[in-house]
Amino acid sequence: MERSIIHINVADFAVAVERLADLSLRDRPVIIAPERAARATVYDMSEEAFQAGVRKAMPLERASRLCRDACILPPHTARYEQAMADLLRQAMPYSPLIEPGEDDGHLFVDVSGTSRIFGPPVDVAWRIWRQARKSLGLNPIWSLATNKLVAKVASRLVKPLGEYIVASGDEEALLAPLPLWLIPGIDSRDVIRLQEFNLTRVGQVTALGLPHLQRSLGNQADSLYKILHGIDTTEVHPVGSRPPTVIQDHTFGTDSYLPEQVHGVLYALVEQAGRNLRRQGRVARRISVFVDYSDGKRCIRQAAVKPPTANDLALFPVACRALRTGWQRRVRIRHLRLVCDRLAYPPAQMSLFEDVSRLDDRREKIVAVMDRIRGRFGDQAVRMARLCA
Repeated sequence: MERSIIHINVADFAVAVERLADLSLRDRPVIIAPERAARATVYDMSEEAFQAGVRKAMPLERASRLCRDACILPPHTARYEQAMADLLRQAMPYSPLIEPGEDDGHLFVDVSGTSRIFGPPVDVAWRIWRQARKSLGLNPIWSLATNKLVAKVASRLVKPLGEYIVASGDEEALLAPLPLWLIPGIDSRDVIRLQEFNLTRVGQVTALGLPHLQRSLGNQADSLYKILHGIDTTEVHPVGSRPPTVIQDHTFGTDSYLPEQVHGVLYALVEQAGRNLRRQGRVARRISVFVDYSDGKRCIRQAAVKPPTANDLALFPVACRALRTGWQRRVRIRHLRLVCDRLAYPPAQMSLFEDVSRLDDRREKIVAVMDRIRGRFGDQAVRMARLCA
């Protein structure tokens, strides 16, 4: 059966919700950020602010300089959660397979095989769009394709308003002329690597064929080849299902209180989680560390990963920060668990800051080389010094 995936996307979702609450904000540049917070960063921005150069996670001070006439509002997360629940409610009658984003105005709706009940998938998409406008006052973008990857790309092409239908068999033709950074699932290190060969468009890379990609990118080539050809078999998760996570555990043979030993184990867990994430072509946006003490008590601490990544060298400091806040008792540790969640496709956008970009590039190259060595000679072929103690 041919799949039919609808992608609903309310562009600049937080701004759209704020404009519903205050009609005077319409057609004005809007920046949403915790104004009084130290080193505040942009949570969301309107299309007008985006055109002025404002981006998500940009320091608020810099964003204010770029768009001086912007109205700056604090985030109201409860409003966004309620609006997201209302949007989900509009789509639920049409399919049990609906995968929402995290209060960001995104929905994937799998309407495969429902034509006898609700009519063609295009009609379902129109109904969801019309109901969102009439009942909620929102004006979402929508796209229809045979998989989640192509549907998401199609909705990006018509942002901030519009719709796009990708017929079965047209996936490669849609992707071929697009820049590599626009495709979800391709991270910045792949973009940089391909730019070294003067490859900036999808069609330029797909013309090479898989053998050439394997010589240049190693283990990354297979997943990249599928992505650039519009091949995506990931399912739309049912409503209420648990989001995907990566979990790694370690139980100490002898309960430990030695910082060197505990941090060595933590790095091993991060390394395993990073490899798992890279195989999935995803990045983590949050890390949780579970500390189980020898007296049976457990402490759980979380830390945000900014920017999201699957790189071991970037994930480890975040995991250490979570461990440090949770390891406050003078009791031996029996068990450690590392959880990477809020998984997403890696953004291909380059860093605005040259020094950070160079550091990230070095980290990505180191991990990529280690992945290739392990893929050829086994998992134990190369190890970090902290794991050899």
